[in-house]
Amino acid sequence: MKNFLINTLLFAAASLSALAQTDSVQKVKPLKIRHAEPLYMDLIRDLGARKGEKEWNVGYGVEGHKDYTINHSFVEYEFSPMNRLGLEVEVPFALYRNAGKKEGIEVPKNRVEGLKLAAQYTFLVSGKHQMSMAGGYMHEFRAHSFYAMDHGRGMLKGNSISPFFIVAKKFGNRINTMIYTGPEWEFTPEESKRELYYQINASMHYVLPDGNFVGVEVNDEFSSMSRHTVLRPQMKLVLSSNLALGLVTGIPTNFRTDGMSFMARVIFEPKSRK
Repeated sequence: MKNFLINTLLFAAASLSALAQTDSVQKVKPLKIRHAEPLYMDLIRDLGARKGEKEWNVGYGVEGHKDYTINHSFVEYEFSPMNRLGLEVEVPFALYRNAGKKEGIEVPKNRVEGLKLAAQYTFLVSGKHQMSMAGGYMHEFRAHSFYAMDHGRGMLKGNSISPFFIVAKKFGNRINTMIYTGPEWEFTPEESKRELYYQINASMHYVLPDGNFVGVEVNDEFSSMSRHTVLRPQMKLVLSSNLALGLVTGIPTNFRTDGMSFMARVIFEPKSRK
């Protein structure tokens, strides 16, 4: 009888320990659906991000316009301080070059475009429906050009605020779809100017078993004065377990003012320390 009680207590203790460990694992790693992330309008962090995740992105692109060409580059850092919450810091640069078609064309000046800070929270992860939903907010401190700063202007030109909503759904193991949408307000105090834009970014990707994918984004931005729609065929090449290369081509629907564009993005996820 004594041995039976001892064995029962040991079994109960072992069971409780196993349950506690299982519960701990579940708390540390909540459900996360692997959605293909667009390469141009990328997310702040993966939907359903888990605590401790982090990622570096470095990119370069060329964008054609009617009278000038823009050379874009950026550095961004994404991280998750808690489950389902993603934060991002990004510094974009822009260098302008006259297309040389006309004399006397005023070309925008080279600049650090600003500092972008953003947060994103995934409030729904449904394994049954293979769907995730998130909301977020981005704030950009827009900077004057190098020329303006050299001629007495301060660094800060204005601000841009953009709340956004994301919904993503997988169809089977290969087809990934996503919509990223929301308004954007630009404030330029010295010009007493306020502008409102709205963006709808839809994407579809076909993901291969090794993580590589091909797909397309449709970036649609419009205001009361204008509308710009760009189709962006793209592909992601997985180079190693924590390194990937994204390639994107931009095809505008209106060639009168916009031209073709190209962007390359290097994606690096530092391995977590255990």
